[in-house]
Amino acid sequence: MGGYDALDRARDRALAFLATLPARPVGPRTTPASLRDALGGSLPEEGMPPEQVIDDLATAAEPGLVASAGPRYFGFVIGGSLPVAVAADWLTSAWDQNAVLYVTSPTAAVVEEVAASWLLDLLGLPAGASVGFVTGAMMANFTGLAAARHEVLRRAGWDVEEDGLDSSPPVNVVVSEETHVTAIIALGMLGLGRRRAKPVVTDNEGRMRPDEIRRVLATCRGPTIICAQAGNVNTGAFDPLEEIAGLARQHGAWLHVDGAFGLWAAASPSLRHLVAGAALADSWALDAHKWLNVPYDSGIAIVAHPDAHRAAMTAAASYLVPSTNAARDPWDWTPEASRRARGFAIYAALRALGRRGLRETIERGCHLARHMAGILARTARVEILNQVALNQVLVRFHPPGGGDPDALTRAVIARVQRDGTCWLGGTTWHGMAAMRISVSNWSTTEQDIEDSAGAIIGAFRAESNG
Repeated sequence: MGGYDALDRARDRALAFLATLPARPVGPRTTPASLRDALGGSLPEEGMPPEQVIDDLATAAEPGLVASAGPRYFGFVIGGSLPVAVAADWLTSAWDQNAVLYVTSPTAAVVEEVAASWLLDLLGLPAGASVGFVTGAMMANFTGLAAARHEVLRRAGWDVEEDGLDSSPPVNVVVSEETHVTAIIALGMLGLGRRRAKPVVTDNEGRMRPDEIRRVLATCRGPTIICAQAGNVNTGAFDPLEEIAGLARQHGAWLHVDGAFGLWAAASPSLRHLVAGAALADSWALDAHKWLNVPYDSGIAIVAHPDAHRAAMTAAASYLVPSTNAARDPWDWTPEASRRARGFAIYAALRALGRRGLRETIERGCHLARHMAGILARTARVEILNQVALNQVLVRFHPPGGGDPDALTRAVIARVQRDGTCWLGGTTWHGMAAMRISVSNWSTTEQDIEDSAGAIIGAFRAESNG
């Protein structure tokens, strides 16, 4: 059962797929039933040659693959993968390291340590902060909020890891009314309660209003956590982090910042003003698959208080002996034990880009988002709903002679998705249907933006005349 020739076959099929990304239709071209027919059936009694398995899998999967790694995918703030990061990820699979302890993979542990120090420096965060490499932004939020839960209850004299939440002092959680759903899910998983979160009213860009934060904090007694955003998922806007940090200190609250994509702005001198005050927070969540453009899965949880971070994540076991000689055990900082060595791809991307390359990638994405907004705004009855401060563009379409903009906007989105030139999603923004365009792929060019804008305008005109 060697099957190493299958690796050559997989490489060839992978390279062929990557070569088609710039030109292929962006959305899928199949149905669930077709994929089930191609991939399903009963498991045979006898196995198949590994090379045939890879060929059959690649062929059957092809129609259902979304070109989300390509240059004209603008949905869900999904980046692509740099070739160097893909190559490092291939090595990660081949090496098959368990990144749980230093002893299970010294290289994986040290690579994470080095990548963590680079990230803290690039983002302007405290050098002594602890860093966990997790699956994605949801688990990064979970990890940061778990550390927050530990610390605010510890200050109140309660050990939540040992004694649970039953009979514990109640924890106030203050959130934006537009907090990302992953943070809300994390609150549920942590037993803090989704419904118990106290929402703060936002302004017309989706930023928490300072006067409303003060009003909500005035209702809080005892342990308190504030969840702020660096990058609203619809508009890209940033909560007033400096002011929120001051209020958090006044109230003895823990400040967590969900910066899945927006926190990367700290790596750019021209954008750094957007994250002013972020370094004053207690924990941060971000996603390396977005602007760092590494393969899934690649969330990053950062905590300014390592003792709280470790206490929330770690427990002793008779067969697990902590590493000595100042070695870093990765499992102290993540909600997992056995796991993939995620640090290799992040390390490779950072090493290949350097400070300048990362800065230029982020700044180019923001420039391209503004370019898209500018082209669309020049078209009559096309409205840009947000200030394009980062990489998010919200678009609304108005019918000639009146009519329902919501219905037209949704129809334009559907037509663009069917067309395949680009892919983007819809959202509801302050009660209005809107097209949501997110630019974060390293390979997107001005031509991609112009071709995509042309497809959007064409769909708008076709739906308006239809």
